[in-house]
Amino acid sequence: MCANYLPVTNADELLAFFGVQRDAQVETPPELYPTGLGPFIRLVNGQREFEAGRFGLLPPWRREVAYGRSTYNARSETVSTKASFKESWARGLRCVIPAKAVFEPKYAEDLTSERWRIEKEDGTPFGIAGLYSQWLEHGVEKFSYTMLTVNCDAHPFYSQFHEPGTEKRMPVFLDPEEYDAWMACPLADAPRFFRQWQGAITGFPQAREKRPGPPNRVVKPEAPPAPPAPSAPHAPAQGGLF
Repeated sequence: MCANYLPVTNADELLAFFGVQRDAQVETPPELYPTGLGPFIRLVNGQREFEAGRFGLLPPWRREVAYGRSTYNARSETVSTKASFKESWARGLRCVIPAKAVFEPKYAEDLTSERWRIEKEDGTPFGIAGLYSQWLEHGVEKFSYTMLTVNCDAHPFYSQFHEPGTEKRMPVFLDPEEYDAWMACPLADAPRFFRQWQGAITGFPQAREKRPGPPNRVVKPEAPPAPPAPSAPHAPAQGGLF
């Protein structure tokens, strides 16, 4: 399962590798986690279009963004029947998610884990098969999306990730010439894309960078030290009586 990845956000790369013009008004983060705003590509009247949506698909009956923390991946085996995804699947709302790299946990024998960055050996970006949802909110079109995954227990590279004793899964990585076919094919043909990636991929450990705190946090200045209390006046010396 992939819960963290690097989206392709550079306008030149989006045009060169995915054939779409980036919307300059949309701000997307350099690294994505569930519920973050990320780019995806869909077909509109047969033409590819850049969109930005929440990573974590929101079905018609759950529009709160936090719900996306449980729907950022969709199992290919159950995508047509699971409540969260079946409407998008039935409507053919298929998309391509541009990613420079994805991150997965690799576990040691003592069950400690480290984050690995996984990318293509030739440095070109992944196009990941996805589903999206769309709706109007106060007259504004909104989107969300999810990645499709397949079993990879026997994959020569990807099977080393995730906790021991659990099923191994990987995103559905598409060949570039498959992008339009995945998004436009009849529903009955779509499952033919559900297969393990056989292209050359590589990986290496990459620790998670510290995520910045709230951008508008106000730091209160320290109060200046209190001035010293004034000392009591000395009584005048008393002269002798004689």
